Amino acid sequence: MPVASLDPGMILIVVALLAIPFAALAFATGAGKALKEIGKGPFAIEQEFPAAGTGPMRPATRAEREAEIRQMLEARAYRAETRGDKPVDVDAELKKLLAADQAGGSSLGEDEDLRAEVKSLVVARNERRGRAGKKPLDVEKEIERQLRELENLGQ
Repeated sequence: MPVASLDPGMILIVVALLAIPFAALAFATGAGKALKEIGKGPFAIEQEFPAAGTGPMRPATRAEREAEIRQMLEARAYRAETRGDKPVDVDAELKKLLAADQAGGSSLGEDEDLRAEVKSLVVARNERRGRAGKKPLDVEKEIERQLRELENLGQ
């Protein structure tokens, strides 16, 4: 059957049937990677973030603590001002909070109930370590270490 005797509709069908396998092959080889990348990138909702707490925790320096406390107090003063409340003296509040901090005002180590709870956890951990054949921890040192970590949370 010569090509000239085929009507245009039949030619279109033959060309489409010949092109479909090539198009499917091209799509499978090139689009596979592109499809896997959909939804990824810097603006994607599901990103792989580094694991939290991967580095050693360092205590905040005095200057960092003072700057963060000042920011908190300035924000509080701004909100009070926008509400129409009495203005807050940021410097006086900062001095009061820092003096209380140096005097040991709000130390977790002074909370006897918390200390007792941490001690019970350390004792239980020592029992588990003993059953596993490991050396027990020094209870008082471990209590102090855990209370220090609790005080430094969020800094």
